[in-house]
Amino acid sequence: MTHYGFLSTFPPTRCGLATFTKSLSDALVGHDDEGTVVRALDQPEDRGRPDPRARSRVRTDLIAGDSLSTLRATMALDACDVAIVQHEYGIYGGRDGDQVLDVLAALSIPAIVVLHTVLVAPTPHQREVLIEVCRLASVVVVMTTHARDNLAAIYAVDLARVHVVPHGVQHVALRDTKPHNGRRVVTWGLLSPGKGIEWGIRAMAQLADITPNVEYIVAGQTHPKVLAHAGESYRTMLAGLAGDLGIESSVRMDGRYLEPPQLAALIASADVVLLPYDSVDQATSGVLAEAVAAGVPVVATAFPHAVELLSSGAGIVVPHQNPDATAQALREIITGTSVADRMREAALRETNETTWSAVADRYRAVTARLAADRAA
Repeated sequence: MTHYGFLSTFPPTRCGLATFTKSLSDALVGHDDEGTVVRALDQPEDRGRPDPRARSRVRTDLIAGDSLSTLRATMALDACDVAIVQHEYGIYGGRDGDQVLDVLAALSIPAIVVLHTVLVAPTPHQREVLIEVCRLASVVVVMTTHARDNLAAIYAVDLARVHVVPHGVQHVALRDTKPHNGRRVVTWGLLSPGKGIEWGIRAMAQLADITPNVEYIVAGQTHPKVLAHAGESYRTMLAGLAGDLGIESSVRMDGRYLEPPQLAALIASADVVLLPYDSVDQATSGVLAEAVAAGVPVVATAFPHAVELLSSGAGIVVPHQNPDATAQALREIITGTSVADRMREAALRETNETTWSAVADRYRAVTARLAADRAA
């Protein structure tokens, strides 16, 4: 029996890392295993009304800038057999999230650190933090070979301790995804500047001649951190842009946080998933992984995960901030049934090893090797 510890954001926090850790912990912590979650927070929250989805697995919180919570987090994780730590610069306290270094340095158990971002052009301090994170980790996990190569080239990390384990997927819409007569482009996820939705809207304006009309659905709440300091200004700007381009009736901004059944229905209805992200560094995208797993053709900008995952033909990669190329790719898929069918077939071939149960088995294998090394 293995007792897994997890350090990350976690539900009811709504972000990609929280969803990732919830899915991984659910897959790992079965009948014979235990799980303890230390939840990363910007500030203390009232825990009088716990989210039932989080169950009783959350043992304590790591509060940004709170040294006492750092001690509590370390103690909670040290009671486990292995700690699985999600790393992203923005979720821990300190400069570039360097509070996590205090936890990693104090642990007496092995730590598997999962890197969600490997910057190609980090600041000196960002580079220093990531190098130290990798040095303190027993094993480093990345989700693409591109990220692994960047670790070697930019951060001089020992690749002997780096494992490539893909992002897990729920296969939320596999049963329902079928070709249909609708014309629907979908983007989903927490909304924030940098998602590039404005480029998607500009591309949609070039598809007004297609019959039946093409609808663009942008689904998801504004990211909580963005909402706190900028309100709904980005969403308002997007709605205004659609109006200026005369396509307000074709662009639907759905501001709900979609639960799994709602998300499954939305994905199943899509002809194309559009990911027009501005970032050139994004090493992983859960939205991309889910779209490919559902067999839906994808148009994405050339961020690393998209370049790697779509190389087999599951979608089309376009230049960043280029609505002309995006519109051309969308038109090719929407108006070419055989093109879409080939992409669906390629997408489904990609997903055999990426269910959360299969991904959890990979983490179990890494944990078993760590335990054997410790015993030796």
